[in-house]
Amino acid sequence: MEIRYRDLSVTDTALRARLLESIDKVLQHGRFILGPEHNEFEERMAAYCGRQHGIGVNSGTDALFLALKAAGIGEGDEVITTPLSWIATANAIVLVGATPVFADIRYDLNIDPGAIEALITNRTRAIIPVHFTGQMCEMETIMEIASRHDLLVIEDGAQAFGAQRNDRVCGSYGTMSCFSMNPMKVYNGYGEAGAIVTDDAEIREKLTILRYGGTINKQDCVYPSLNGRLDTIQATMLVISLDYLEEKIEKRREIAALYNDRLDNVVRCPRELPGNKHIYYAYSVLADDRDALMSHLAERGVETQVQHPIPMPRHTAYRDRFDVEIPVAERAANEILCLPNQEDLIGEREVDYVTGCIREFYRL
Repeated sequence: MEIRYRDLSVTDTALRARLLESIDKVLQHGRFILGPEHNEFEERMAAYCGRQHGIGVNSGTDALFLALKAAGIGEGDEVITTPLSWIATANAIVLVGATPVFADIRYDLNIDPGAIEALITNRTRAIIPVHFTGQMCEMETIMEIASRHDLLVIEDGAQAFGAQRNDRVCGSYGTMSCFSMNPMKVYNGYGEAGAIVTDDAEIREKLTILRYGGTINKQDCVYPSLNGRLDTIQATMLVISLDYLEEKIEKRREIAALYNDRLDNVVRCPRELPGNKHIYYAYSVLADDRDALMSHLAERGVETQVQHPIPMPRHTAYRDRFDVEIPVAERAANEILCLPNQEDLIGEREVDYVTGCIREFYRL
């Protein structure tokens, strides 16, 4: 049996027809940047998160960069974040001139709130909790720490749009929340896309300036910035994609339940924190002899991925700058393996095959 990890082609004929129709409307009206569909996307996405304002941008990386710029974070400032995620989080902090400070993770692969407080200095300006693989961090504790120390919280929800904690959705905490909607995400576009949500009207106004080169009325540059606008074709497809999100999440949760049932006591399966609703952007297990298991599965036609094999402070760009102790993150990076869980590719038959191959590897 051949089982792909991801297949991003659009095979649903009804969805494909809706997407093509929406693209054609944009082609006809010709407002390819910040068109009416872009406004609809911002409004719907903000409403989903329970926020007053949404700002579409062209990637999750730009969302983080622009959020930090809008917060006035820069040279001499420190931002505490997780060491285990896609490198964009650290890059955004460095690109605004600030310094990332890495707090180790815990068993759920999210930042350990207990590790944050010891890292706070008089230079700390913000905390960026990353909701890793689709499960939200322990936000109540993080918000309480931030409040006590007068720090901003900027959620990195790139992997977790649609996740919940104690009936609050990802994106409803902190001063700003940032998202990526690239094609790999559960809430996906069909190219690069991102967004920021906030309740602060002044920050919203500043973000709309920053995403257009820092200019007012396309004329006067008041903040040196980049061109981070979201195009209307991506926006109109994201409006449609939102209609399918809840169904996709529920299917991924069903797939995760099947994996959990069959792999209990075989590998260390992802578990939801009490009160959390995990969306399983990735179904990530921790496995002994991870690389050998990955090869074993590949030989049997099962495609897997590792997200992410190098902790952020250990990347070539940063390893000489940051001498940090992150034992839990380093162990996780050596053991993590993401199993196929795309909702339109995987069913019970495929799960049985994958888990059977894993049990075979461990001779169970």
